[in-house]
Amino acid sequence: MNICVFLSAADLDERYTAPAREFAELIGRGGHTLVWGGSDVGLMKVVADGVQESGGRLVGVSVEFLRSKARDTADEMVTAVDLAERKAELLRRADAIVIMVGGTGTLDEATEILELKKHGLHAKPVVLLNSAGFYDGLREQLHRMDAEGFLPLPLADLVAFADTGEEAMTYLTENV
Repeated sequence: MNICVFLSAADLDERYTAPAREFAELIGRGGHTLVWGGSDVGLMKVVADGVQESGGRLVGVSVEFLRSKARDTADEMVTAVDLAERKAELLRRADAIVIMVGGTGTLDEATEILELKKHGLHAKPVVLLNSAGFYDGLREQLHRMDAEGFLPLPLADLVAFADTGEEAMTYLTENV
């Protein structure tokens, strides 16, 4: 399975790196491919290291202005012209999507993926990996949107929430 992971390129605390490493090892040990932003820094590096060390394959999609931070040891590296092309390429190559902790870029990726799914432009499973309760507020907001009729289909059809990497992987394997 090609698993696209959206996540931060920042150096983060162990409460975020440990769950990311755990999920990365599940990807690698399962013989899956990580499809990610291609960066070799921060949490992106932690996940790529974990996948590669566990026997998985790496497919990176970098962007021209970040090419200097791209991982040299990826099995495949594509360079997109801009962020919009990068997101489209990541989605095209993915069988499933996992959204890990991140900043505004990750939030942008998450909302675009959910919006595309809402409109039927993809049917791939999407999981928010809620490490250390990072997405508790977003989960609450999405539940409110669902309850108050802002979503044209049930929230459960758009995204699943997982508190651990094992929960995320179980969901993906059952829904791809």
